[in-house]
This record gives sequence, C-alpha cells and structure tokens, in this order.
Amino acid sequence: MKDQVVIRTSKVVLRPKGREDVEEDYAWRLDEELAELDAALPLRQSFQEFARRYDEESRFPTPWSKRFSIDTIDGKHIGNCMCYDINLSNGAAEMGIMIGDRNYWNRSYGYASVVALLDHMFSTTTLRRLYLHTLEWNIRARKCFERCGFTFRHMVQRDGKTFAYMDITKEYWTEIREERLKCRGDAITEGDKG
Repeated sequence: MKDQVVIRTSKVVLRPKGREDVEEDYAWRLDEELAELDAALPLRQSFQEFARRYDEESRFPTPWSKRFSIDTIDGKHIGNCMCYDINLSNGAAEMGIMIGDRNYWNRSYGYASVVALLDHMFSTTTLRRLYLHTLEWNIRARKCFERCGFTFRHMVQRDGKTFAYMDITKEYWTEIREERLKCRGDAITEGDKG
C-alpha cells in the first residue's frame, strides 16, 4: 500500500508523490541546469514513456524508497525529496532533494524540506544514519546540508565526477533537533492524507 504520510511544517508540506506531479517532474528532468545539479543528463524520453513509468512506480512502490513531493504551504508543487537504498539491516539510507522551481531557490525551502524529512525518517523508522552525495562544486547545497546537521566525511569519485559524501546519525539528530526546527520556526506535524 502506498505510504500516505503527509508531513507539514510552517514552510513546506511533504506529501506522497502523485499523478498530479508528473508534468512538473517531467519538465524538471528535461532541464539542463537541474540535470547538471543532479549529476545526470537531461531526460531524453517522451512524456508518454515518462508518465507510463511514473504510473508504474506509483502503483508498485518498494519498501526501499520513500518519495515525497515538496509543496509550499499554499499547495504549490516546487520540488521532490526522497530516501532511497533504505537498508534496515544496517540502519542506513541515502537522501536526495531537488527544488525544481527556481522561484523558490535561496529562500530556505530546501532547508525546511531536509529538516522535515530527517525528522520523519529518524522518528518513524529504525534508521540510524542518513547519507548523501552532492557535487563537490555545489556549495549552496553543501552549506544547506551542513546547516541541517550533515557532516562532510570525504570526497567520492563516481562516473568522472567528484562528490562530497555527507552523513548524519540519529544520535546527532536527536541532539540538534530542537535547534534545527526552531531555526526556521518549523513545527512539524504528521498525519494521514485525508
């Protein structure tokens, strides 16, 4: 069954991915700058093929990933975030985020989304560590992740690119949680999508 958790903060709402997101997601995947920030090539498939795969992933979710749309509090879809490669036996998962709508860059929407996802994953799962890879030169993203509580560990080479490997433990998140939530006035609540 599809995860129906909705995470609300004073700035963003993280909700399960839905069919209503497909057009923006497709446009963002075509965008060369967004693809470069994601260390990927712009999408080259048709909208119909993309929508078909999108629907398939929605109908058959896996327990190894949790995907959320990022909405503003007034309901505008501005990006996506997720945890993937979830491995409950070793207590770790990788995290990713993209604010696709440039009108919401540099306005703390990424910060609010990452903090909300961290809090959700650490409070509702047995995960003990979340990690990510961000391009070495993406200083804006690295600073955001550091403000959220991630620690830079080392550089990683993959596919001819250099990534900063960063992580955060549940233990450390517990220590800094209140401070991070207060930093932007975020009050996080969760509930079933109704």
